Amino acid sequence: MRVAELYEFRRFRIVEQALEEPGPGAVQVRLLAVGVCGSDLHHFSEGQIGGAPTVYPLVMGHEPAGRVVKTGPGVTGWSPGDRAAIEPSQFCYRFEFCRVGRHNLCTSLRFLSAQPHLGLFRDHANVPAHTLMPLAPELSLEEATLIEPLAIVLHSMKFAQPQLGETAAVLGAGPIGLLKLAGVSRVWAVEPVGRRRELARQMGAEEVIDPAAVDPVRQIRSETGERGVDLALDCAAKGDSLNQCLRATRKGGRFVLTGIPSATYLPLDIETMRLAELAFFNVRRSATEFHPALELLGQQRARLAPLLTHEFPLEDIERAFSLLERYEDGVAKIVIKP
Repeated sequence: MRVAELYEFRRFRIVEQALEEPGPGAVQVRLLAVGVCGSDLHHFSEGQIGGAPTVYPLVMGHEPAGRVVKTGPGVTGWSPGDRAAIEPSQFCYRFEFCRVGRHNLCTSLRFLSAQPHLGLFRDHANVPAHTLMPLAPELSLEEATLIEPLAIVLHSMKFAQPQLGETAAVLGAGPIGLLKLAGVSRVWAVEPVGRRRELARQMGAEEVIDPAAVDPVRQIRSETGERGVDLALDCAAKGDSLNQCLRATRKGGRFVLTGIPSATYLPLDIETMRLAELAFFNVRRSATEFHPALELLGQQRARLAPLLTHEFPLEDIERAFSLLERYEDGVAKIVIKP
């Protein structure tokens, strides 16, 4: 099978690897669409993620969809040709955190794309049968790559707790559509890329702000009568976006850090957070939101499909990452087609 390896800083190569038969409880999937995540981009453009250096060679890719090729011993309910999305997190389901529904904190967690050779930028993979989810006929394989990021958004909403009539700021055009579905009355989207500002407006943002043109905190404060928004979500984790969220949030409000900062240690305006008694949450992937994300995607295809802007074959993966790194050509979400 063909596998795309990030073998050094900003460089991919396609290598051939042996394809084993699926073992007991496993299913072999022909991967036909794999989304590129912002966390993948950290490895490509920074050589690290969250302060942890990238280990080369690295196989990334954790937003997959494809068709079943064959099943291993003991697998029922799946047949060759079935279309499926794949949950990239493999949990133990036995110990402390899994028992209380916080699967993303599982101490035995295996995450496809975090370990050097488990990612799914490849044309075939053997995965546990219980990580597969069947796709409705009307949902395309490309659209199914949105399930994993949508699950993270749903996980973020557990902390954000948007309420009917509230206001929100989103730094980095992210979960705007879900905020609107939850009844948030007004959303400010702060986004430096023009095409993404357009998408944010399509998703329901009433106000879009170019942070290179104006001070987003000053504008949000001014337009809320100096009160600030009820909740803020930092989906960018770039520059001073964290502190901009804190300063744009009202007293007693909520702030959720969904993006992954490039640095391990960041300056934090703790005095603003303390004086306003802000509730501060941070997010690590998702826990039990994969099936709700699939259901929501089926209901909101028209709202979410515009996020998919580009497709590249596996052999052009380096070009795809370079395009995303520069945010050129109106790129939002890239799908790799192995």
